[in-house]
Amino acid sequence: MNYKILPFEQMQYAVNFPNHYIEGKKYPVILFLHGAGSRGNDINKIINNPYFTEAAGKPDFPFISVVPQCHENTWFDVFQTLKKLVCHVSYAEYTDPTRIYIMGVSMGGYATWQLAMSMPEYFAAIVPMCGGGMSWNADRLKNVPVWAFHGEKDIWVYPEESERMVKAVNKCGGNARLTIYPEAGHDAWTSTYRTPEVFEWLLLQKSQNTLQLKDIYKDNKIFG
Repeated sequence: MNYKILPFEQMQYAVNFPNHYIEGKKYPVILFLHGAGSRGNDINKIINNPYFTEAAGKPDFPFISVVPQCHENTWFDVFQTLKKLVCHVSYAEYTDPTRIYIMGVSMGGYATWQLAMSMPEYFAAIVPMCGGGMSWNADRLKNVPVWAFHGEKDIWVYPEESERMVKAVNKCGGNARLTIYPEAGHDAWTSTYRTPEVFEWLLLQKSQNTLQLKDIYKDNKIFG
């Protein structure tokens, strides 16, 4: 792998570059959000994460990967820093701003849904795995394609979590689909990383004009 470890506020993150990286060229970027097992301050947990060993470590992987490490209990404890990192990466010299994607697993799957709903204008597509979110806010993803993954036998995060989100996005007129692995438990990521069509699909997605999305939940008499 061709990677750098960089600081960002109290957070550290890895940036993995494609083989034959050309300085000054714009690349598609995947922001990867790990699960609870990679929390802490030991960056080796990031470098040894299955995302690198199964996906981003492939010699022909065409994306730049930006992989922050959650140094607190959950991504939501560092959520504002995470949002700032997205802005920072969007202006990086290597970033094609029309092709920024998020992938996340488990704890990172929840953060993927929430981050995309919080700032949908930054993302061309998202791939949440074994996660869930606040389905009432799914209209924020109307212009952000979604391909979610879940294991049918997951006892840690029930597949209904992904089903609820995907249905909510589609109900709002969005473009979301869900792949359920019939024999998989919580590990919905290994099979996903080994599916070339997932990354081919990502490369086809370019960001839409999501800046015009309206927040319909400002009436406190209805939504508190």
